Amino acid sequence: MAETKRIFTFLLRFIAFCTTLSAVIIMVSSRERATVLVFSFDAKYSDTPAFKYFVIVNTIVSIYGFLVLFLPSKSLLWRLVVALDAVFTILLTSSISAALAIAYVGEKGNPIAGWLPICDQVTKYCNQVKGALIVGFISVVLYMLLFLYSLHTVLNPLLLEKS
Repeated sequence: MAETKRIFTFLLRFIAFCTTLSAVIIMVSSRERATVLVFSFDAKYSDTPAFKYFVIVNTIVSIYGFLVLFLPSKSLLWRLVVALDAVFTILLTSSISAALAIAYVGEKGNPIAGWLPICDQVTKYCNQVKGALIVGFISVVLYMLLFLYSLHTVLNPLLLEKS
């Protein structure tokens, strides 16, 4: 049973690592040049601070996820992993929230503020951003599951012990 739990945890962490890394790759590669009337402009992720934040957080979480894959199952660092899982889950949630807000403005615009939607002019860019955000949302869900599972794994023996 312990071996099955270890394999399950490894697979879940590996999938979470892959999703955060994929979100970074998709977002960083999102770029398109558009011409409207006589004006030409580039749409790229680095133009928006929220998308930069999304990339930075997903990169940090990818590195963390990669390192945790090689942590021995008997290591005492797993208690630290519970705290780090909580921190990185919160960071992922905040980054996806900020990026979704900007993507919504890019898709729908804001007529009250006078911001026009840009996705009609740069559809490839918007589709790539949507893909990165979908993968990013999947990684948030996976890290929430990992946090709950690691919390259960660390606290369960403490709660079942008789004093």
